[in-house]
Amino acid sequence: MALDIVSEVREKQPLIHNLTNQVVMNFSANGLLAFGGSPIMAMAKEDAADIANVSDGVLINMGTLTEGQVQAMILAGKAANEKGIPVVIDPVGVAATTFRTEAFQRIAAEVQPTAIKGNAGELAHLVGMPLETKGVDSVDSDNADEIARKVADKFDTIAIVTGKVDVISDGEEMISNQTGHAWLSQVTGAGCLLGSIVTACLSTTGTPLKQAYTAVKFYGLAAEKAASQPGVNGPGTFAAHFIDALTMNLSQLEDSSS
Repeated sequence: MALDIVSEVREKQPLIHNLTNQVVMNFSANGLLAFGGSPIMAMAKEDAADIANVSDGVLINMGTLTEGQVQAMILAGKAANEKGIPVVIDPVGVAATTFRTEAFQRIAAEVQPTAIKGNAGELAHLVGMPLETKGVDSVDSDNADEIARKVADKFDTIAIVTGKVDVISDGEEMISNQTGHAWLSQVTGAGCLLGSIVTACLSTTGTPLKQAYTAVKFYGLAAEKAASQPGVNGPGTFAAHFIDALTMNLSQLEDSSS
């Protein structure tokens, strides 16, 4: 994890175009603001490309997907590719329905992702590896390394497989992250917010693998810090303290986990 990446986000306050699901917009916007980025939540296909053109990164999150949103995602993603800014795809629930699977395929055919982030079941589905899923969730997988490597190779991207142990790969190098807390899985939008923070980190200078790892590890440390605070008794109180923890510097977070 690199202090310079987080510091650069906070200095530049990158504008991140969040094409994300309606359930999590408020949580994602507040969390990105706390971390140091600047969110814009816009889903209309009529101005998707225009907004991407004035942004520093684009997050495509398939959580509450409609046909119009698929079109907006493709327009924004193509504009981001042309501008040379990062695109993160979070294929939420991609294995749940044919519509979602085909929507991802349409997006990936026209948009080059800088990173693809999802749970083991979602990313396994992208490369034809059978893995149990339940709606938008999946069980943790013993072969997350293999899933990450295959996704990275197939889509020429950084693959981020989230779980009890997160795995980040560029197809050659593999990094694992063990920071985090179980309450993250009980807060709606926690994974979606991570996608936004990954996008912000990818907008900095440096290598995408290092940027993605920094985002994921910082996120996990913030969760640990939040869970350790007095008065945190469950996912409700945890969520508020988690937003607070995202404002902290690395030394404060690392001190809390040592």
